[in-house]
Amino acid sequence: MRVFDLKPTDNKTFAQEALQLFQKQAVEVAIYREFIENLGINPKSVTRIHEIPFLPVEFFKSFDVYCGKQPPEIVFTSSSTTNTGQSRHLVSDIEIYKASFISSFRYFFGNPQDFCFLFLLPSYMEREGSSLVFMAEELVKMSNYGQSGFYLHNHDDLYAQLIENEDNNNPTFLFGVSFALLDFAEKFKLNLKSTTIMETGGMKGRRAELPREALHQILTSAFGVNTIYSEYGMTELLSQAYSNGNGLFSTPPWMKIVLYNPYNPLEVSNNNSGGINIIDLANRDSCAFLQTSDIGRVHPNDQFEILGRFDYSDVRGCNLLVY
Repeated sequence: MRVFDLKPTDNKTFAQEALQLFQKQAVEVAIYREFIENLGINPKSVTRIHEIPFLPVEFFKSFDVYCGKQPPEIVFTSSSTTNTGQSRHLVSDIEIYKASFISSFRYFFGNPQDFCFLFLLPSYMEREGSSLVFMAEELVKMSNYGQSGFYLHNHDDLYAQLIENEDNNNPTFLFGVSFALLDFAEKFKLNLKSTTIMETGGMKGRRAELPREALHQILTSAFGVNTIYSEYGMTELLSQAYSNGNGLFSTPPWMKIVLYNPYNPLEVSNNNSGGINIIDLANRDSCAFLQTSDIGRVHPNDQFEILGRFDYSDVRGCNLLVY
């Protein structure tokens, strides 16, 4: 499927593929079709990306957003840190998700086989249905390093493995939810040369939310690294964006950010900041056009940064609250 072609994708080609998928989902995804009808929009009149109506991600909490021909192969669920309920993402073919996160990792970092993956994801591991845990399990399977694996609260074992990897110059990725990385950083001080720290965001109600800059300052000091990498993802998406430590996220070629006017979510923002809409062409059997409650800024090179969240939104488990 062309969506996973990692050759540079020009804007015209992306727009063609997005509009084609929109016409399909506007008919076949029942709740999205009803949403568009209630807006009084005729899908056939939509001829540009900026005219596409974006479905609020909150719909995934109350409705099955799905148009697969067969029952879903897997259902991913969000963490429930508030009383607003869990999102449910029905996935028709798990191979689509695998292709997305594996191709994305290769696009940004290289072959997964070449890295040792250590995951510090206690809150995700303690429940079922996490798309992040599924991705982590697949990366561990792909790794050529038998030391790859998961850690809950066994910080001593994680520390020992990091030291061993450093002694052997093993290229390592440590993925961690924010509160768990902070807990670990308070116990151990390291000087990591062969390890990339990737925070997935989220305090999960375990700690007070921190601005991203403050979080990264604590972690860089504790781990002896120059930068902390970040992942931007959510249950409702099958793709992720990544930051290499400067607070600017980049998307894979099949994912795009479109800003909306905070005062009118149906309008495209007239400047480089606003609410974040996401087009994820990997969401081919759910909805590829999602409106989040995140506030962001898009830069000329199509990178984006997260500025915060709208006051009326609940704090999502996998996105960091930033101001």
